[in-house]
Amino acid sequence: MGIRINLTSVFVDDQAKALAFYTDMLGFVPKNDIPLGEHRWLTVVSPDEPTGTELLLEPDEHPAARTYQAALMADGIPAASFTVDDVAATHAALSDRGVSFTQDPLAMGPVITAVLDDTCGNLIQLTSPA
Repeated sequence: MGIRINLTSVFVDDQAKALAFYTDMLGFVPKNDIPLGEHRWLTVVSPDEPTGTELLLEPDEHPAARTYQAALMADGIPAASFTVDDVAATHAALSDRGVSFTQDPLAMGPVITAVLDDTCGNLIQLTSPA
């Protein structure tokens, strides 16, 4: 059938702040920025895959979204997972930029993981092969 993911999202408490974090700190590039009343259809993509999967920076305005987001954060559960070539090197580079990590690089079987705080209400997991 060839089903692929073309869009996924994270709830954010402030779209402008999220855009700055995901582009300036993590290195994503803007894809869509369409005004929709009070909010925007705001997506970013990897610079390595400009036509690849888009990440929607979705406002957490719905009460269920805020409850879900807060529960994940309180339990230390990442809202999303991104792959990188080398978690340790990425952790070092992002730490130098001021990104806060709740989990330093950790070997977990076939992968190495680290977890960062996106400053917009989410924990994001980074993974690479061990």
